[in-house]
Amino acid sequence: MDKEKIISELNRHKKLPYLDFRLKQETEDFTDTLFYTLFDANTPVAVNLEMLEKKFNTLLDMACWELERPSSEFWDSYVTKLPEILEKLNLDAEAILNCDPASLSIQEIYMAYPGFYAIAIYRLAHELYVQGVPLIPRLMTEYAHRQTGVDINPGATIGKSFFIDHATGVVIGETAVIHDNVKIYQGVTLGALYVAKNLQKTKRHPTIKSNVTIYANATILGGETVIGENSVIGGNAWLTSSVPANSTVYHSPEIKIKTTNA
Repeated sequence: MDKEKIISELNRHKKLPYLDFRLKQETEDFTDTLFYTLFDANTPVAVNLEMLEKKFNTLLDMACWELERPSSEFWDSYVTKLPEILEKLNLDAEAILNCDPASLSIQEIYMAYPGFYAIAIYRLAHELYVQGVPLIPRLMTEYAHRQTGVDINPGATIGKSFFIDHATGVVIGETAVIHDNVKIYQGVTLGALYVAKNLQKTKRHPTIKSNVTIYANATILGGETVIGENSVIGGNAWLTSSVPANSTVYHSPEIKIKTTNA
């Protein structure tokens, strides 16, 4: 075995010689610290904000290897958004408490509901996405994805009082738009009708208007698909076209009764 030759070949075939996996680990640590800063009663906000700024600057140094580094004023801009984000997250938690008969306390929502955790990390990442921060927002939501089974692209637009029940298997695409007071269950997909690289800059995912409920394993596809206000989408429904307001959509199973012993 020519060890030096193997090492040389491995180095030659590395397509991203500056790929630094510390970025992934440090982003996860940053995400945890940010979550505790907002929600943990024993975590000092002032101290943690200084710590978060240092962590964030480290992340930018690692993430912007091919891009111009964002201005140092960006962190100040992000921090000013945190109270608004926290206010939205408190509304999300209240929506879960009010809608789920299994929820016993608001504390349970914050600490034990994977849907709330996934929404929280999405909202914190979304603001970074809007500001054009590279890679970090996606790493944040993928961290939440790994822990909860909920895949929300940080580019999605989600309104107030959002509720994901049971969480596992939910997929929300980059250009999805979700209005206020929407409730979705496990296995729901808000996806693209077609997958092609040349559609990158187009709206590929559906729009869900206010007060819509989407039950388990429903699939709604397409950038021009709009689910109207106050509609209910039943479990296992498959939609690729719009639904008017106040609609109820059912999936009708085919039932065949066995008539012989064969």
